[in-house]
Amino acid sequence: MKKVQPLIVLLGLLFGYMAVNAQTVTGEKDLKYRRNSLHLIILESEEFPRKETVMKAYGDAPFPEKYNNHSIGFNSFDPKQYTVGDAEKKTDGAKKGLLNNMGGAALSGATSALSDNDGSDMPLVIDKFIKDKKVANQLIAKWFNRQADGSFDMKLVGERGSYNASEMEANIAKGSARGTASLADAGEELIKNTFVVFTKLKFVSNEPVAAAIRLVAKTQTAKLPFFAQTIANKAADAVYNKTKEGYSVWTTSYLYRLKWNDTTSAIFYDKYWMDKTSKDLKKKDAFMNSNEFEMEFVGSEKSSTLVTFSLKSKRTEDETVALATVRNVENVFAKLQKSYDVFKPKTPLFSGEPITAKIGMKEGLEGGEKFEVLEQTVDPKTGLTAYLKKGTITVDKNSIWDNRYNAGTAEDEENKKDKDKVALDRTTFKGGKNYFAGMLIRQIK
Repeated sequence: MKKVQPLIVLLGLLFGYMAVNAQTVTGEKDLKYRRNSLHLIILESEEFPRKETVMKAYGDAPFPEKYNNHSIGFNSFDPKQYTVGDAEKKTDGAKKGLLNNMGGAALSGATSALSDNDGSDMPLVIDKFIKDKKVANQLIAKWFNRQADGSFDMKLVGERGSYNASEMEANIAKGSARGTASLADAGEELIKNTFVVFTKLKFVSNEPVAAAIRLVAKTQTAKLPFFAQTIANKAADAVYNKTKEGYSVWTTSYLYRLKWNDTTSAIFYDKYWMDKTSKDLKKKDAFMNSNEFEMEFVGSEKSSTLVTFSLKSKRTEDETVALATVRNVENVFAKLQKSYDVFKPKTPLFSGEPITAKIGMKEGLEGGEKFEVLEQTVDPKTGLTAYLKKGTITVDKNSIWDNRYNAGTAEDEENKKDKDKVALDRTTFKGGKNYFAGMLIRQIK
């Protein structure tokens, strides 16, 4: 039986791979491949200018298409409901933030609307929320299609991973979950790559911030000789005049990952799994009350976008704010993907000659970025999915798709530097041969 399992997984991957190429040949754009799964949560915040517009823009923005939508019901929470005591704070400078580094109290007061003085504690606040709401348990429940009676099934796992759901359920029922290649593969490929991104948004006037920075700069230069002080003060004034206009959208996002390994999977299958034929009320209650499933903090990123209103613009002020908000969130996602390998999505090649893929400026591409080309296969010894590196390709700076939110609108076209350039619907890469549609690419640092 053990020898049959890798073969079943291999056949599943083969049929999925054939489907990918068939879709490419017939011109379909939604190539099927194994994606990371994602849930989005917005952090509720105090009042700020145009808050309703900013929050609505976030809520209406399209879900990141390179990820499976793994929504678990609630999509916001108020950090003020979860206080962090001094004993809970980290001792390695958790209270030290950007404001202290830039000059202390003078800057702190003026920029309180822009930066959270306790922002360094936010992961601790989020941790409390995660434990309180059993976020990890709910993500797992979503994966295994948990029903009101507490029963699970493999329907979603089978759909997203091209596995035989019935065969998986049968092996769990027989008590052979640990030795089943498809279950182990699903854990590595799908379940452990489940993420939650917590996002905080702000919309602030630039003038108070610019004034505070100028004040700090002049305070620091007061000890300089008169001539040097004069030059430095003029430079500070120039920076102030350049940065005081308009508003800024600020986005901070915190990335979390579901902890799933051999130990947690064994706990789940041995202690909590039950299907329609083996319902157990004690197991039902025990699963949602269990503290054995956790999330881990991966990291955070910030991004800001300048917003100015022009009488020449065809967009309303609300439309301008909404556009800046969504694109700023896209910038944060691009930063998270570049900074943390575990969050980097794999993307299928759209074509092999020329080498193209459906990614672009939204993913932060500017030209010259390197990607590894991967071929999905199966390790014959373990039956687990493996990715073989087949080469490296580089983004062609002259052929990058602008896939940012609302790109290609009439106003965007008018503001383009190169108005004669043909609009693209994919990005082109350089380097290597013998690549074909359906092979996967992943950005290299």
